[in-house]
Amino acid sequence: MAALNDAYNTCDRTYDTRVPRVLRQATTAGAGAQLLLLAALGATAGLGPAGWLAGLLFTVATWALLTRALSRQWPPARRFGAANAVTLARTTLVGGVTALVAESLASGEPVAGAAVGAPVVLLTGLTAVALFLDAVDGKVARRTGTESSLGARFDMEVDAFLIMVLSVYVAASLGAWVLLIGAMRYVFVAAARALPWLNSPLPPSMARKTVAALQGVLLLVAATGALPRVPLYAVVLTALATLVWSFGRDILWLWHGRHTVAAVAAATAPTPSAHLALVAGGESDGELAGLRGSR
Repeated sequence: MAALNDAYNTCDRTYDTRVPRVLRQATTAGAGAQLLLLAALGATAGLGPAGWLAGLLFTVATWALLTRALSRQWPPARRFGAANAVTLARTTLVGGVTALVAESLASGEPVAGAAVGAPVVLLTGLTAVALFLDAVDGKVARRTGTESSLGARFDMEVDAFLIMVLSVYVAASLGAWVLLIGAMRYVFVAAARALPWLNSPLPPSMARKTVAALQGVLLLVAATGALPRVPLYAVVLTALATLVWSFGRDILWLWHGRHTVAAVAAATAPTPSAHLALVAGGESDGELAGLRGSR
């Protein structure tokens, strides 16, 4: 009976939907900072209904998704952490970029390759700071020993969304083909639902990290509007080509290892009795160890 009670308590702690006060304060502060940034952009760049709507939707969605993720995956006794705070600050900047891009598309203001105006300066400035902070949060996590799967996922989703927004902005000038840069990661995730072997872990790769970082930098250069037409196309095509190469290399590696993954999955499939024990206990020891070691 004592063991069953311990298992129940463990399950209750892990899936408790009540976010601790300190975590609620962090997510609420992030939403407040986002609203302040939108107000500042409204005063300086003249955000219209489209910009405000996009910014507010981004704020609500970020707050809801982050709160839900923390309630499901974050140890209640652990603080939000400096590294996640940096990522949250970067998320706020991405929300500002999203609002500016939405306003640009709705109002027909100059976009990439056209004359540089105040909104473009603000957009590129916010993007540049967001890209800089992308190199900071990981270092903070490693130095403070607060790395976690949730923190890494949070960082990755912010990166992916920023690339998508920038590709939408640049596509307004160069054509819909630029959207491939922002959509590629989401297409990969969708494909992995139908092809489980795409979910297999990949070996660490500096080339992959370099290509990922390069996307934001090249799209930022394209978004400045400072390049002539031909160099502009060259920059964006370079971004797309390197991304296709990176994804293609990883998919090929996963394809060659798909039979091994299937064999391991079949060999480690739980027996009926093991499955009952897992349901009763809530999580396996390995999963709980992963939670305890998270950022």
